[in-house]
Amino acid sequence: RAAPSSKMMENKVFLSFTFYSTILILKMYVIAIITGQVRLRKKAFANPEDALRNGGLQYCREDPDVERCRRAHRNDMENIFPFLFLGAIYSLLDPSPAVARVHFFIFCVGRIVHTVAYLLQLKAPTRSVAYSLAQLPCFSMALQILLATTPYW
Repeated sequence: RAAPSSKMMENKVFLSFTFYSTILILKMYVIAIITGQVRLRKKAFANPEDALRNGGLQYCREDPDVERCRRAHRNDMENIFPFLFLGAIYSLLDPSPAVARVHFFIFCVGRIVHTVAYLLQLKAPTRSVAYSLAQLPCFSMALQILLATTPYW
């Protein structure tokens, strides 16, 4: 296994950020795989060539379950990508490692619960509470970044 550079090992916040970010990226890959499996199971393909390979052009169609998976994935992209930027910059501000870890953990758990609630159609307001909870550390990191960089604008 590749060992991180000693400089990287010194930044405990960045290592924590890297851990949680990797979990979230893997979660996004899992949703992509689930979407593909639902497409196959429901015979609902986005492209004619895929439909032809799997039974005929009549299967080039939308399906509510496939669309639910796609919405969950799109919501991840709309939220995890900004987190990746904010968390990386926040890691450079030398925050308390314990406080930073709490930020990253809350976001990660919130996004996992959001996805589970989305895919399993859990009762409202589970999904929206998970979404809102995950936004709190992002707003906190964004505010701290702005406060740290305001003198340079």
